[in-house]
Amino acid sequence: MRLSSLPIATQKEAPADAEIISHKLMLRAGLIRKLAAGIYSWLPLGLRVVRNVERIVREEMNRAGGLEVILPSVHPGALWHETGRWDIYGPELLRFKDRHDREFCYGPTHEEVMTDIARRELRSYRQLPVIFYQIQTKFRDEIRPRFGVMRAREFVMKDAYSFHIDDASLQETYQVMYEAYSRIFERTGLRFRSVMADSGAIGGDVSHEFHVLADSGEDAIVFSNGSDYAANIEATPAPVPEGHRPAPGATMEKIATPDTHTIEEVSAMLNVPASACAKTLFVCGHEKDTVVALIIRGDHELNAIKAAKLPEVADPLQMANTAQIRKIANSNPGSVGPVGLQCKVYADHSAAHLSDFVCGANEDGFHLRNVNWVRDLPEAATADLRNVIAGDASPDGSGTLEIARGIEVGHIFGLGTKYSAPMKATVLDRTGKNVAMPMGCYGIGVTRIVAAAIEQNHDEGGIIWPTAIAPFQIVIVALNLQKSAKLREAAEALYQRLSSQGYDVLFDDRDARPGVKFADCELLGIPVRLVIGERGLDAGTIECRGRRDSDNENIAMAALDDYLRKKLQITS
Repeated sequence: MRLSSLPIATQKEAPADAEIISHKLMLRAGLIRKLAAGIYSWLPLGLRVVRNVERIVREEMNRAGGLEVILPSVHPGALWHETGRWDIYGPELLRFKDRHDREFCYGPTHEEVMTDIARRELRSYRQLPVIFYQIQTKFRDEIRPRFGVMRAREFVMKDAYSFHIDDASLQETYQVMYEAYSRIFERTGLRFRSVMADSGAIGGDVSHEFHVLADSGEDAIVFSNGSDYAANIEATPAPVPEGHRPAPGATMEKIATPDTHTIEEVSAMLNVPASACAKTLFVCGHEKDTVVALIIRGDHELNAIKAAKLPEVADPLQMANTAQIRKIANSNPGSVGPVGLQCKVYADHSAAHLSDFVCGANEDGFHLRNVNWVRDLPEAATADLRNVIAGDASPDGSGTLEIARGIEVGHIFGLGTKYSAPMKATVLDRTGKNVAMPMGCYGIGVTRIVAAAIEQNHDEGGIIWPTAIAPFQIVIVALNLQKSAKLREAAEALYQRLSSQGYDVLFDDRDARPGVKFADCELLGIPVRLVIGERGLDAGTIECRGRRDSDNENIAMAALDDYLRKKLQITS
């Protein structure tokens, strides 16, 4: 591609609403343009990156035995009613009706549609196992789309679904897909980690997430420093305190705490550590108009996924509003506590191990000090309700936990018969009996990978693309091209030669100052930059620089092919 033929200009500044580096750089480099909230157009350079990611995904899916299909993005509501997800999926499901008043939705995922294909086409165990996959646009009506394509409403996803005669076959394919995903992310050149995860709205008993490691990641991933244990923080069990709870050491007393509402403020006023305080959080119950109190230690955070699994708690988790809190605790949030509550109370294991702790007095502007379970309030039901923290013991008993930030780019699930049973997707087994097919589900956020790659690979100049997914491998920068016919001929000849050798080459043939061209090279992040000028042309050399390098190299024209093969890690 000749840069002079690209009518899309780079930008020096990103729009004010661009929050994270990938969003800023993708807009500045002209990879995407915003159409509406969470909806983006992919422009030529950005689409080349997307296509490179798709190529790697497609090759590895085919290698794993996947069969590519393309399914409708608009789904009849009747299919979603069969699984019950029409009512429980939530407002992210974009619902609408056609002119005949029939219900439809724009697909956020394709379990129902793919299961419908399976129940129509698969009849016998002899046809199993089978893996169908597609690379297609999805839409999820995010309440707050943000971070550009990282959390967009419309996005490109690879989703695959496998069908089996039994759980043993599902486990085999699950492992095949785990290995395929690992190869995909290795080939994209990204630093990643696979972790055990919660299945969320998709369902199933077993799942793993694949995270690109980046400081800007929204997800906290946990790993042991003494083993290969790794999991999403939502799925990591917290250790239960050892030994007996300390005996009470002082009498409970009520203390005035005006204008203090947070654990930090209470801790500072009473000169006690946050770990000696108890937080009381109220959530909506499973039954209408009920409230459940959750008690966690002051220095811990509630794990919403764990809390939503409690039998009395509504799923998904919903915090109680101020009116509900006042009705049950007779005070506003900030002064609530577990003493005297007339509702179901759960305490996290660490909170249940506290003695002489501080909590709200259920009276505005007051807290209680030296509170003890049994003596001052009934023993609560206990559960694992908190997020783990760095230094906690690893759940596998080896080492302690460390926490890093990650961007989820892939997720695989063992679904079992969650969809095939209600949709009656059955086949005849070896004995002639009709059985529901266990399923697996395997997703990759194709467009999210593009943003995650930038979050992980950038500097103050711009993007640094991993070679495998870069829009071009090489950019040729010709200096003062319009002033020298000899230089124009040499630059054109180099462009044609490298292109004929199979390289993806971007030729900056614009009539622009050298500084502008170099700045755009940095911004666009092409792996190798070749600068051709009259001085080098006379000397028979060319200035070469890798995007990650700090210095230029003058390479003899005769040695350029070897340099490029080595720099781009091309093997014959």
